[in-house]
Amino acid sequence: MKRNILLLAAAGTLIAATGCVSKKKFADLEQRHSALQTQYADLQNAHQGTEVMLVETRTENKSLEQRLADEQRRNADLRRDLQTLQGSLDRSIAQNSQGNVNISKLVDEINASNRYIKQLVEAKSKSDSLNMVLTNNLTRSLSRDELQEVDVKVLKGVVYISLADNMLYKSGSYEINERGQLTLSKIAKIIKDYGEYDVLVEGNTDPVPINRTNIRNNWDLSCLRASSVVIALQEMYGVDPTRLTAGGRGEYNPIADNSSELGRQRNRRTQIIVTPKLDQFLDLIDKAPETGD
Repeated sequence: MKRNILLLAAAGTLIAATGCVSKKKFADLEQRHSALQTQYADLQNAHQGTEVMLVETRTENKSLEQRLADEQRRNADLRRDLQTLQGSLDRSIAQNSQGNVNISKLVDEINASNRYIKQLVEAKSKSDSLNMVLTNNLTRSLSRDELQEVDVKVLKGVVYISLADNMLYKSGSYEINERGQLTLSKIAKIIKDYGEYDVLVEGNTDPVPINRTNIRNNWDLSCLRASSVVIALQEMYGVDPTRLTAGGRGEYNPIADNSSELGRQRNRRTQIIVTPKLDQFLDLIDKAPETGD
């Protein structure tokens, strides 16, 4: 709203100025008005991009939210079982000893379930926050032109940064060009700011055979390109190599139809996959708390 008022005020100033200023000053005012309109449009586009990112992040959290809901239902079932056993205990003093054992086991299970729910909530909150901050910082660090060829997504708690091959490498090569080095320098800065993340660099190609004496096939090319990015992140931008992994998937992980040039162009990409080092979170996703027989 404040920006709208600012634009209207600027426009009003221009109109008022037409009768009492020189043509040069009037032209300057018109230029300032045009600049303000452009700035406002850029801010609107940035706001829309943030809203889209929030929608994608909420969608990827559904799986974990379902686990929380399942565990809460299990917790409620255990409480009902506890109440049943307590009623049975009241009706049969002779079974007092066995009833106490069962009640004790159920109480332990309920306590374990409550701790599990708390850990899931804490881990989910931490993962969501870290990924959102990293993604926002990354997109803000890239120029508008770079964002046309760099795709940033958050899927199932993992950040995927996909870079087009023509932005990173020379044609048919695994050598990183100057433009690619500039983009990698910005990505590396964000990666270094978040030391709790592991980084997998994954090369992908289209199915068109490569004809180079020093490159056997697309498997070679995808692996060599991933290695080039890892080496650049380590040697040129100081990323800890213990956090880095390089891998190639050749032509076998397409995201588009290879029957068209546009589809093949999309498939020729390098992905930088950034994963939080949340061992506790991963353990919680893999298994629920153990219960007695």
